[in-house]
Amino acid sequence: IGEAARSIALANTNIIAVNPKDGPPSIEGYFDEVFAIPGMIGEMQKHVNADACIIACFDDTGLDAARCAGTMPVIGIGEAAFHMASLISGKFSVVTTLSRSVPAIEHNLVRYGLATRCARVRASDVAVLELEVPGSDARKRISEEIARAIRDDHAEAIVLGCAGMADLAASLSEEHGLPVIDGVTAAVKLCEGLVSLGLKTSKRGGYL
Repeated sequence: IGEAARSIALANTNIIAVNPKDGPPSIEGYFDEVFAIPGMIGEMQKHVNADACIIACFDDTGLDAARCAGTMPVIGIGEAAFHMASLISGKFSVVTTLSRSVPAIEHNLVRYGLATRCARVRASDVAVLELEVPGSDARKRISEEIARAIRDDHAEAIVLGCAGMADLAASLSEEHGLPVIDGVTAAVKLCEGLVSLGLKTSKRGGYL
């Protein structure tokens, strides 16, 4: 994930990729989210002088809490990818990992006001940690799900619904002939833009 972020970042952008020592080994559904948030907020508190923060979980785990933790912009990779897809396509489909992650993603699409732009949220039945296993057919299954999204959903762009898929976006885009968006790199560019504009998290509402 850190490598994907650095590959797209500007030369003067320093990417600090961290993972909490405490918490679940992967986040796959509502139950895992609850145990991931304390460690994530703890890592943020160690880097209070950072210009921006990216939550590299596609469910945007703890996003609201993280925005309460400081004034720096905090971007979830799910929200970043959805917005990027909406800017370059009439409708897009999401290809995520397991089916239990689908409801959380659908909920977020409604919350962000982009549900009508998403044709469908699809599960590839690839566990998050399987993406790191040498010799796994995870990429093949993700690619097959993208093909179904193009055929059945008439998707004009694909959003990859897991940070662990970050290194697959370019090759899948070339293979299928349409934009394939990774939320990690999308979030990096959004953060760079917000920082360059001097924009910070508003403290007028709930993010206190």
